[in-house]
Amino acid sequence: MEDSFLTGEGLSGVPRIVSTISTLLQRVTDQNDTLASSRRQLPPPPPPPRYAVAFYALEKPEITITCYLDRIFQFAHCSPSCYVVAYIYLDRFLNFHPSIAIDSFSVHRFLITAVLTSVKFMEDRCYNNAYFARVGGISLDEMNYLEVDFLFGLRFNLNVSPIIFSSYCSFLDKEMNLATPKIPPRLHCFPSEEESSSSCKQQQLIV
Repeated sequence: MEDSFLTGEGLSGVPRIVSTISTLLQRVTDQNDTLASSRRQLPPPPPPPRYAVAFYALEKPEITITCYLDRIFQFAHCSPSCYVVAYIYLDRFLNFHPSIAIDSFSVHRFLITAVLTSVKFMEDRCYNNAYFARVGGISLDEMNYLEVDFLFGLRFNLNVSPIIFSSYCSFLDKEMNLATPKIPPRLHCFPSEEESSSSCKQQQLIV
């Protein structure tokens, strides 16, 4: 079941797991953007923490999340499992830093960095940072800074056990098969190897 879930392709030839992650992140991003717009009359929120500043672009990228992740898939040449692990890393990063919300200014940089980190951890061979920077439309210096900040933000907790991986696959599979999935107020969260299920805190993406 897990293998068929990871290898299944949509009409465009992109694995359905990639499309599912795009859809999830688009819904979360749209909801956070809407909340941010509704709070314009309130005092401005505090700036992002120092370790997250690099992920926020000065302007919203014109490319959609779906097109961006499809582009990463086209050029990264990595296994579909890497995208599940990238999603786990992103969820884990946000779980460690609940003050951060994914929005249109940050989602693209979080995505390219999460995939880069996942590929380096999962694959025997992978492209270097300069290549991923070109794929992501950012400079090499930015890619290097983002990678370092992401690793420290993850507290270098990169290991993903088979149980955790299967749990995320199960969640994403259910989301993929829902005709009209609800907008998730949070990213899916399962405890890491160091955490017990009773102490797992779901990451809130809505600020």
